[in-house]
Amino acid sequence: MARINKCIELLEQGQPIYATAARELSYEAGKEMSQTWADMLLVEFEHHPFDTVGLTKFMQGLKDGGPTPSGHPTPTVIATLPSNCISREEVLYNAWQTRHVLSTGAHGCLHTHARDPEAVKAFVATARYPHQTLARDVIPEGLRGSGGQAEPAMIWGVEATEYVQIADPWPLNPDGEILLGLKIEDKYCLVTADETAAVPGIAFAEWGPGDMGMSFGDPDAHDPPYPQFMDDARNTIKDALDKAGVAFYSGWNDDSMTMEETIEHLINNIGVRMMGAPNKEFADYGRKLTGRTMPV
Repeated sequence: MARINKCIELLEQGQPIYATAARELSYEAGKEMSQTWADMLLVEFEHHPFDTVGLTKFMQGLKDGGPTPSGHPTPTVIATLPSNCISREEVLYNAWQTRHVLSTGAHGCLHTHARDPEAVKAFVATARYPHQTLARDVIPEGLRGSGGQAEPAMIWGVEATEYVQIADPWPLNPDGEILLGLKIEDKYCLVTADETAAVPGIAFAEWGPGDMGMSFGDPDAHDPPYPQFMDDARNTIKDALDKAGVAFYSGWNDDSMTMEETIEHLINNIGVRMMGAPNKEFADYGRKLTGRTMPV
C-alpha cells in the first residue's frame, strides 16, 4: 500500500523534509494549502490556543483540496502540544491532547521539553491503540480508545478498521503512519538525551535553540553565531539522535549566509533531515541538491 504520510516516505528514502507553518486554522485555509510546496505543515499549539475545532476544519479543507501533487491524501500535518514532556505524570494527565490532535486526522505530534525517558514512553503510549503490541516490553499499553477513528480514517481515505491498524508510530511500527517528535531543548534534557532519543516510537527531534539558550541564562542565543555552550548542546543532541536513528530537525538563521549556503550547511555539515523552509525556492534548491525525484 502506498504511504499516507508523505514525510515517512521521504525519511525512508533518505530525503530531507521541508516544513512550513499552517496559517489560519479554517476549512478555507486548509483547502488553499492542500497544494502546498511544503512536505509538512506545522500547527503551533505550544504558544497558541489549543484549537482542535479549527484543526478539524483545516484537515477537512486539506482533504477536499487534495490529493497533493505527490499523490498523498494531504500534506503531512504535525501539531506541537501545549503541555510539556517533563514528567510521566504531566504526560499522562494531558494524554487527551494527543488524542484530540490525532482524532482530527493529523499525522503526528511534537512534544516539548523532553527531559525524562519515562515521560517519553508515556507520550508514545498516548498515540497508540491498546491492541498494538510492538515494543510493549518498553512502551506502556496504548491510551487511545475506540470511538474516534471514523473521522481521521475519512481524512486518510481508509476504512476505520484499517485506520486503527496503521495509526501507530513509525519507525517502531514499519507499517505505521504516525510521526512523533520531541523538543530536546533545555540543559536538563541534555543529561538524558541518549535515553530519550532511544525510546521506540520517536521519529524526529529538534534542539530548540531559543529555549536551550534561555535554560543556560542567555535569552538571545537563538540564532548563529552560537556561543560554545550552544554548539556543544546541539552536538550532544545530534549524537544522541544519530545513535538512535532519529531524524534531526533544525533551522539555521545566519544573515551572513546565502540561501544556498544555508541549505548546504544544514544538509552537509549539520546533518539535518527535517527543516523549516521560508519559501518554495528554498525547498526546491534543497530537493535539487539531494537529487529528489518525488513530485512536490
